[in-house]
Amino acid sequence: MKILMRADTHYSIQYTGEYQKANFTFSQILAALAVSMGSMIIGFSSAYTSPALVTMMNSTEISVTQEQGSWVGSLMPLAALVGGVIGGPLVDYIGRRRTILFLAPPFFLGWMLIATAKVIHLVFTGRAICGLCVGVGSLAFPVYLGETIQPEVRGTLGLFPTAIGNIGIVVCYTAGKYLNWYQLAYLGACLPIPFFILMLLIPETPRWYISRRRHDEARKALRWLRGKNANIENEMRDIAMIDEQSGQDSITLKELFSMTYMRSILICLGLMTFQQLSGINAVIFYTVNIFQMSGSSVDEHLATIIVGIVNFISTFIATALIDRAGRKVLLYISSVTMTITLGVLGAFFYVQTDMDMDVSTLGWIPLTCIMIYLLGFSLAFGPIPWLMMGEILPARIRGSAASLCTAFNWLCTFTVTKTFYNILVAIGPAGTFWLFGSICFIGLFFVILCVPETSGRSLAQIERVLSGLEVQGSKSRVPSAIANMKPLPSGC
Repeated sequence: MKILMRADTHYSIQYTGEYQKANFTFSQILAALAVSMGSMIIGFSSAYTSPALVTMMNSTEISVTQEQGSWVGSLMPLAALVGGVIGGPLVDYIGRRRTILFLAPPFFLGWMLIATAKVIHLVFTGRAICGLCVGVGSLAFPVYLGETIQPEVRGTLGLFPTAIGNIGIVVCYTAGKYLNWYQLAYLGACLPIPFFILMLLIPETPRWYISRRRHDEARKALRWLRGKNANIENEMRDIAMIDEQSGQDSITLKELFSMTYMRSILICLGLMTFQQLSGINAVIFYTVNIFQMSGSSVDEHLATIIVGIVNFISTFIATALIDRAGRKVLLYISSVTMTITLGVLGAFFYVQTDMDMDVSTLGWIPLTCIMIYLLGFSLAFGPIPWLMMGEILPARIRGSAASLCTAFNWLCTFTVTKTFYNILVAIGPAGTFWLFGSICFIGLFFVILCVPETSGRSLAQIERVLSGLEVQGSKSRVPSAIANMKPLPSGC
């Protein structure tokens, strides 16, 4: 989710000089790593219910019904919806870094409540607290990275949160094979500690300092990020220029949903819809249960570890390709891959349950399908909607629109995770996976018709293209409001 410059600028801004050549300075890598540690906690939180619910339902320490178990899984995304709403005002008013830093203590509290719970309501409370932090973090992390990383390396370093978030999933799946639900929660409580320490080492974003007229601090932060010998004058000038254009007036609902911004918002909402309705969180939250249903010959806990590792590795493939192949090509590949694998997985369950055939010799199919499905998802539909949110939402509406899109994403996540078992009962596992596959297929046409290509464009160019002020394909250089985010596709 990153943020950008305004789309309603009706005059050209002339580029006045050269930015410092992009390089992977230690400071930019440290900033990306610090923020991404928060994503590790999010990944761990998302994967927690997959191994934990199995031991929780059979626990003698706590009594949990099937319905309560579904709420353990779905409360986190429901609370994250609220976190997404409040995250926008927080990053604008108290700052990007401070908002992220303040997530560590409640994350720790939430996990400790779960770990020490003797009644299910304390587990609910802990999941809700973690969910609030997840919602705020999923908005704040990309905002911070979008305003601190140079445009040319935005794709690579910008995927750090996704990569390290997937490490959180792998850690949870692996530990879940050996730890029960409350021991796993104690492990979750350890993760906010290094996250908090690393966040203390990095500065606030120059863009936020300038918005508060704290120019000396902005210059100091930008020099820290670019290196002590970097030429930062042109970038400082451009950030200040965009901030002046954006203004500090509060955005009204009427202005937020005006035609000027509607295209950018609808593209973001569309990508979030297809990201979540692909069924990804149903797979992540209930991986163990899916393998148990399939009767796979592979141990379900081992299968989830393999799935987590594949999910992690696929992020590096995306990192290597995202700034070379472009966003749209990867989204095409992602849609087709998920459609095919979900179709095959649905066919497996149809043969197993509806036709009541012996599929014991085909036990490798569920694992293979889910591995390839996650590979396809992590290649594009996982990270790109968040990356493109930062690229195509104008700076004028960035806080409000990012909050809206983040909240909507978590609403979709809650809907999918809470209704997953209900859908399974209503139409069976075959129908469920075919439903998700059909949605992925429709998503392919949405990408073709509506999503613009952002690769290689500055944030300023992207905004002007989406507002109709610049013809797509123009190569003229326009300064970026943030000078640190990714490029975009053509469309709709």
